[in-house]
Amino acid sequence: METSFSSHPWLLIFITLSTVHAQLPGSWELLVSNAGVASMHTAVTRFNTVVLLDRTNIGPSRKMLPKGHCRYDRHDDVLKKDCYAHSVVFDLQTNEIRPLMILTDTWCSSGQFLPDGTLLQTGGDLDGFKKIRKFEPCEPDRFCDWVELKDVELINGRWYATNQILPDGTVIIVGGRGTNTVEYYPPTKTQNGAVELKFLAEVEDNQMDNLYPYVHLLPNSHLFIFANNKAVMYDHEDNKVIHEYPELLGGPRNYPSAGSSVMLALDGDFKTAVILICGGAEYGAFIERSTDTPAHGSCGRIIATDQNPVWEMEDMPFGRVMGDMVMLPTGDVLIINGAQSGTQGFEMGSNPCLNPVLYRPDQPIGLRFMTLNPGTVPRMYHSTANLLPDGRVLLAGSNPHYLYNFAAEFPTELRLEAFSPEYLSLDRANIRPIIEGIPETVRYGEAFDVFVTVPLPVVGVVEVNFGNAPFATHSFSQGQRLVKLTVTPSVPVDGRYRIKCTAPPNGAVAPPGYYMAFAVNQGVPSVARWVHLVP
Repeated sequence: METSFSSHPWLLIFITLSTVHAQLPGSWELLVSNAGVASMHTAVTRFNTVVLLDRTNIGPSRKMLPKGHCRYDRHDDVLKKDCYAHSVVFDLQTNEIRPLMILTDTWCSSGQFLPDGTLLQTGGDLDGFKKIRKFEPCEPDRFCDWVELKDVELINGRWYATNQILPDGTVIIVGGRGTNTVEYYPPTKTQNGAVELKFLAEVEDNQMDNLYPYVHLLPNSHLFIFANNKAVMYDHEDNKVIHEYPELLGGPRNYPSAGSSVMLALDGDFKTAVILICGGAEYGAFIERSTDTPAHGSCGRIIATDQNPVWEMEDMPFGRVMGDMVMLPTGDVLIINGAQSGTQGFEMGSNPCLNPVLYRPDQPIGLRFMTLNPGTVPRMYHSTANLLPDGRVLLAGSNPHYLYNFAAEFPTELRLEAFSPEYLSLDRANIRPIIEGIPETVRYGEAFDVFVTVPLPVVGVVEVNFGNAPFATHSFSQGQRLVKLTVTPSVPVDGRYRIKCTAPPNGAVAPPGYYMAFAVNQGVPSVARWVHLVP
């Protein structure tokens, strides 16, 4: 059978790139050929398991629920009696998949880990519009499952909202389709109702472009909230906007035109926060259902804590919409997944962007981007990327169809892959540290020791960096954060190296919860150990 490059132009791009892929950094591996569900939302737990979550009214998945656990869904056009799983938990050690039972629709919902490590999950569509759910993770050989809260629900129904944990461990839930308000969990701050955030209404255009707003907790305790092409600093204590940032040029950046966003690593005196926003769809592509309109390749970078901040502009090697930005343990940013043409929405993207890109924030402008080894699996609409404790990045999902469709040009994707950045290459194994000792719990401002071993003698400072586990969906990892601890140079002690560390000073720098603690030696991270950061 002949292959038509005119009908599948991305194949020609991949074949061309494959001839030189050995010269590009990074490597790929297939972890699971069939996860059972196409993950629209993904989160890594402190037990080294991964929660994968789709929506419920999508017809049959490829993973059955245990016998006797069927649910009845009047909103499902295909299945009224649904005996299929729409969420699973993935064991990173064994690659085994266990079905989970979700009761109401989680389509385009939001989430965040609470300080005790429980995954809070909010909203969705239809019967899930006002629901609050929890998943309390457990050891892989134990049983845990989704629980829907019966004694509390969202004040406003939320579809396409964003969650962000706050310094005191409360979670703020921002926006949603037709919902220009914020509310909190636990709902102590909104007992009298949700709080209006006029900014979200002001930036909405005729194709929305204000959904899944980018929300970052700044180290001054305020929130950086970005939607469409504008941003504000928001005081969540007094529920008011205290600063308006300049407009970011280059078109809309949020759903349905989404690029992605991260806050760069916090370090030093923890007073400076830098926000990076990259990519997006051309305005109008969503309205016109244009699959071939080129995506934006521009990035804006701003020091959000400056008195008079301005956007610094630069360009990625590729235009990209529906990409994901992952904070690596080193402080570099991996930009992965997505398409070079089209927009978010069902069957509205084309020309998959198979090459990841590494963004190196400490390099001069013009030298920050590095093109990496391309993958082979298009990860389009409804795909995710999450940092794993061993330093790899998990790729899951991609379902640009209303139901599961395995015969399309860009089919529903059930494979789970891992991308290994260059720091995991074999030629760097002899400088990769191993954490031999670290406290399981640390308090704000506490001094503590970390002990590591390294095959070759240590040269320079070994960093200890705390990375949290965000909730990844729709090209944005909600709550994503990396904090570089204050450390002293390592000292040899009985065949190991001792690193004196100081925990983050407060919850504005690092909200309470579980963090992956990485030791980083000459740009090579260890396997992380989970540390509970508490007040």
